[in-house]
Amino acid sequence: MSTKLRDTVKVINAILAINPNASVVTRGSDIDTIEIDWLDNTTPIPMEDIKAKLTELNNNETAEAAIKEDKKTSGKQKLKDLGLDDDEIKALIGS
Repeated sequence: MSTKLRDTVKVINAILAINPNASVVTRGSDIDTIEIDWLDNTTPIPMEDIKAKLTELNNNETAEAAIKEDKKTSGKQKLKDLGLDDDEIKALIGS
């Protein structure tokens, strides 16, 4: 997925996190210049609110990635503590 498409999806996800029933069309991907058409009588959401939700979702994504990496590291250490070597662990989990 291209970076621009990914950024557009993130903006739409932020809008839907605020209003799950929102119906929108967007043009552009940069949060500072994106154009949003609010459809089907969707009440427009202030850009400041969208930016705040986008920051919150990005922070959550970063935290979830860190937790996942910590669990992976912890799991590898537990396997090592059981006597497996790095090659055996790699064969089991792929990294």
